[in-house]
Amino acid sequence: MDVNDLFSPKNAVDSLSAKDLEQTKDYIEIVKAFARITYQSIYVIDYQLKAFEFVSDNPLFLAGLTPRQVVEMGYGFYQKYVPAADFQMLIQINNAGFNFYENIPLEERKQHVISYDFQIQDANKKYILINHKLTPFFLTEEGKIWKAMCIVSLSSNISSGNVTIEKLHSDLLWELDLLSGKWIARTKVNLTEREIEILRYYHRGLTIHETSEKIFISIDTVKFHRRKLFEKLGVGNMNEALTFALNNRLL
Repeated sequence: MDVNDLFSPKNAVDSLSAKDLEQTKDYIEIVKAFARITYQSIYVIDYQLKAFEFVSDNPLFLAGLTPRQVVEMGYGFYQKYVPAADFQMLIQINNAGFNFYENIPLEERKQHVISYDFQIQDANKKYILINHKLTPFFLTEEGKIWKAMCIVSLSSNISSGNVTIEKLHSDLLWELDLLSGKWIARTKVNLTEREIEILRYYHRGLTIHETSEKIFISIDTVKFHRRKLFEKLGVGNMNEALTFALNNRLL
């Protein structure tokens, strides 16, 4: 396996036009400000250079390294700190993702986000399951992805994979079948107004009793809605439900 396998020939950015370069004026300062405000773990990927242009300072996801060290390692960082099976999966996801993007109308490509889970070592050499959400923000005039932003978080799932692509303001979601390599369309999960209320009050730290008083329903009814919520999201408790909802922009 080679780190270059993570870069698809279909998205090879061999040259940049003057119009392409006009996109980049001072943009990295905005990314840095976003990282400071949110403390999100952020990567900016340059597909022409096949490198990281920016890595934010979030120690949980950097395997004990500094952002500068990760930038200098580039994609070799993943090769070193991701288990071999998951690294091979990342190559598969990369190829499938670019195949998908190749069939999207150029004007819609920035509206799509790919999400996937994989294991990586933390500073204590233990593997943790993380989620990557990646979207392009600069395209070349030809429509190839030049630069993309990746947001890293702890995964709400229990195993690697879970590869999806979603389009903003669409009810459709595409899941990648890792065995067949095919994308399968399905309808996104939608929460009811009551389920959203219950999640929001839980997020604020309210108990079941306090929630029932706030929304004027019985404690048993709150419990009923919570059980339906767990079934809908495929989770086992409110912490997992909240993490899933936040990671998938359901709130």
